[in-house]
Amino acid sequence: MKVFKFGGASVNSADAVRNMAQIVKQHLTAGEPLVVVVSAMGKTTNLLEKLVPGVTPKEDAARLRQQLENYHREIAYALMPDNKDVQNDISTILVRFDATIKQLQKGKGEYNYSYDQTVSNGEVLSTTIIAHYLNGIRVKTMLADARQLIITDDHYREGHVDWEFTKGTCRLMMDAAKGYDVVLTQGFIGSVKNSDKTTTLGREGSDYSAAILAYCLDAESVTIWKDVPGFLNADPKYFDDTVKIGQIPYNEAIELAYYGASVIHPKTVKPIQNKGIPLYIRSFVTPESEGSAVGNYHAISPETPLYIVKNDQILLSILPRDYSFIAEDNLQVIFGILNELGIRVNLMQNSALSFSICIDNNPQRVGVLIERLKSMFRVRYNENLQLITIRYYTQEVIDSIVGGRPILLEQRSRSTEQIIVPAL
Repeated sequence: MKVFKFGGASVNSADAVRNMAQIVKQHLTAGEPLVVVVSAMGKTTNLLEKLVPGVTPKEDAARLRQQLENYHREIAYALMPDNKDVQNDISTILVRFDATIKQLQKGKGEYNYSYDQTVSNGEVLSTTIIAHYLNGIRVKTMLADARQLIITDDHYREGHVDWEFTKGTCRLMMDAAKGYDVVLTQGFIGSVKNSDKTTTLGREGSDYSAAILAYCLDAESVTIWKDVPGFLNADPKYFDDTVKIGQIPYNEAIELAYYGASVIHPKTVKPIQNKGIPLYIRSFVTPESEGSAVGNYHAISPETPLYIVKNDQILLSILPRDYSFIAEDNLQVIFGILNELGIRVNLMQNSALSFSICIDNNPQRVGVLIERLKSMFRVRYNENLQLITIRYYTQEVIDSIVGGRPILLEQRSRSTEQIIVPAL
């Protein structure tokens, strides 16, 4: 049994859905359903983030809500103009969505909880439309609700998987899927154990969903279909003459995802490494091409420097008010606040008198963090920065990347160079 994952770009239009369906059809195996994990269509998640109660003014929210509906109805109609059932199902989802938003507005609940109940509807809409289309082209498809498969705790926006319970739900799903060509389910979402509360697995978490299902079902492989030809040594948005990496060891992929490589979600690799399940990254634009493979390899091939760029970074320097040393008790307080606010540190550096951290510029969290820290420490910060990570660097490579910009912070190991510089 194989697991495929298709992201938002691969299903962002009627033509994209048709292309995705052709890829699925070409990889069906008689007597063994293909498990297909699908994200929200296009930029739907970005839109839904603006519809979380309290984020957007009422008038703008109404316009965005209509945009959400029009976008999905138009794709469904372009795919299946005579299928009234799919339009009725869209209506049902949107009625529930509106009721959820009203309830959340009344409750004025915690943001992370409201976020998960709101944003998860993108995946529900996309898979509902795609299930109708696949069945319409005679690909017998069972739509499985990921909220009944992937069971987590109540850590909203980054649910922690209950692996044993999820194994059981996944195996029940496969028992029910006998006779189907495809089991279609949502990426990114799950639910709290023994409740009807939706959780999400972290932004861009559909890759992780595919890995969870593969682990629980002892899958033969996982394939992530992207708009790039495979795992590239750099993001083509920032670098010319990128190189496709044909083979990547599991540990290298984990390192690269940790540093921010956007091709793979950071949590994706470990579950499949634990069972030796290979991960393939292939292009839905040129599905006949070979792509890249992550597995039990000794080194990347071909050997070449790897570049990861994280934009919109903030560098915070935290100093004791009394000019004393930064000691363990200070660090314990700082990390406690970071953990409480759910802020991930991308780079950190400690000196005798200061502690510096580089973090994503999340407006809803960074302001709170700075105010909390200011109550106990002196805080300085720089905005509009880039964090650049280079694996297998040379000094020539570093100099070409920096391009004369001042280096605000630098860390170097035998294989990895990390630098923080002002954005271009």
